Amino acid sequence: METSVTIIGIVIAIIVAIPMYFSARSSAANKSRILNIKKKFNPNNPEQFDLTESQNNKTLTIDQKNRKFILMNFNPNQQESTYVDLKSVSSCKLVLTTEGSSDTIVKIDFEFQDKETSRKIIIPFYDFDDDRIKQISVYQDHMFAKKWHKIIQDSI
Repeated sequence: METSVTIIGIVIAIIVAIPMYFSARSSAANKSRILNIKKKFNPNNPEQFDLTESQNNKTLTIDQKNRKFILMNFNPNQQESTYVDLKSVSSCKLVLTTEGSSDTIVKIDFEFQDKETSRKIIIPFYDFDDDRIKQISVYQDHMFAKKWHKIIQDSI
């Protein structure tokens, strides 16, 4: 009886430990990838990006003191990172694109207005075609984009 309890305990421990190991390994890889991107845009002080948040394969980070912003998109279809120097930007808008006459959001973009040239810098944030979960992700991403829009506006 004691041997069977021990075996069951070991099996349960293994069942719990394996997912925790892979989760920790994935988290460390993501942190490393984010740090490398921060180093790419600020090689001397990547730790100056004081606010970093991730959700649904997207990571946004901002250096509020030096007014720098990076949007990292880790979608399997399109992995990219976009840097914006907020000192050269006069405003930021959140642009929602809907499908035809319905209220279904198919695209969310950040639109920055350049101070000197008045040129619009459009950074894609959410695209319906790249989304696997569809309407659940669009709501979460929309709320996340609204939150970051306010953070960006406060930093400009």
